[in-house]
Amino acid sequence: MGDHEAPRAPLPGPASYDVAIVGAGFTGLWTAYYLARADPTLRIAVLEAEVAGFGASGRNGGWCSALFPTPWRRLVASSSPAEALRLHRTMAATVVEVGTVAAAEGIDADYRRGGSVTLARSTAQLTRLRAEVATAHARGFSESDLHLVGAEEARDLAAARGVLGGAFTPHCAVVHPARLVRGLARVVESLGVALFEGTRVSGIQPGVARTAAGPVRADVVVRAIEGYTPALPGTRRAIAPVYSLMVATEPLSPQVWESIGLSGRPTFSDGRHVIVYGQRTADGRLAFGGRGAPYHFGSRVRPAYDREPRVFAMLRHTLRDLLPQLGADVRFTHAWGGPLGITRDWSASVGLDRATGLAWAGGYVGDGVGTSNLAGRTLADLVLGRDSELVTLPWVGHRSPRWEPEPLRWLGINAGLRAMRLADLEEARTHRPSRVARAMAPLIHG
Repeated sequence: MGDHEAPRAPLPGPASYDVAIVGAGFTGLWTAYYLARADPTLRIAVLEAEVAGFGASGRNGGWCSALFPTPWRRLVASSSPAEALRLHRTMAATVVEVGTVAAAEGIDADYRRGGSVTLARSTAQLTRLRAEVATAHARGFSESDLHLVGAEEARDLAAARGVLGGAFTPHCAVVHPARLVRGLARVVESLGVALFEGTRVSGIQPGVARTAAGPVRADVVVRAIEGYTPALPGTRRAIAPVYSLMVATEPLSPQVWESIGLSGRPTFSDGRHVIVYGQRTADGRLAFGGRGAPYHFGSRVRPAYDREPRVFAMLRHTLRDLLPQLGADVRFTHAWGGPLGITRDWSASVGLDRATGLAWAGGYVGDGVGTSNLAGRTLADLVLGRDSELVTLPWVGHRSPRWEPEPLRWLGINAGLRAMRLADLEEARTHRPSRVARAMAPLIHG
């Protein structure tokens, strides 16, 4: 749903740079941006197998949120409650940072910081949301960070069917992700960064990224390819690519929008276990996505996996059930998908091994629009040797364990996806929090 551009030229042959970044998604481009802004003399190259924003950066649901995937207990175990809270506070500030940079650089990405509402549409969901808000407050978050809303206020935000209440946070913005990533690509080029598209990296070693056109030598090589990481030698079990798919309606009439709400363009979801997410786009569509597509054996990533008719049908049905105001006559005009990256311990990380010059960031578990900006700023500070507040955050330098070999990986991930679907069915039947979800949580999150 973004504006198409002519592909950039590929790498013409062997080359040498100060920093070589593999992947022209949000992580790679934010890293290039902050490096180039900090030190215009740096020679920086970004190597992209397809075109800038081809992967999750250009296809996601457009939530620039303060959500951070690493479980709180893991952050605390590796640092302290105060440091875990500092990381989350930094994520909230990152939501603002993305909008500030987009405005300053003239990137028209339809950015709107309208917050996010999670709707409770069953007693089990409401019980769970109340517990989550209470836990957040016990950890040091305030009412201004996250608070419960009653049924009427929740319906004012998003007039969904059967709403009993909800939770609201202001720390979220909507963006048009393809326009943001492509605009960012144009900006980094204007800053002197070399951006080569159609340049697949076949391997990364200390001091070099290998391509069909020849080696690209650099003091620092950054791996920033998220769900595509398993394609590189030696990283097949580092990240599991799991697919998330989306649909979008035609532009809705003012009358339909009046009945739905979302006037401030908050992002929205509900309290089910199988994650769904939506936004009101700047051109008046509903863009809605969710998990449910299977994990593919051997961490395979293929274009055919972007389209799962069964999942698209489920998403259309779910959105009509959530917002019956759509009616049968509203058309769905777009459907797409792509892989996101999940580490074995559900933990995002960023780091630089100074001994080898190899840097990395990823494992965002679908929360990468905001997190990738923090990663880019952190990588820039690490590369430049800055002793900043970012480089001491508790996700810096974290190393996740590898995923199990196949077929255990395929069995485990797909069993987890199936368990969450069963948990939602259980809650719909019993109206109580799911025992299946409670039993599976330690297994799914390592």
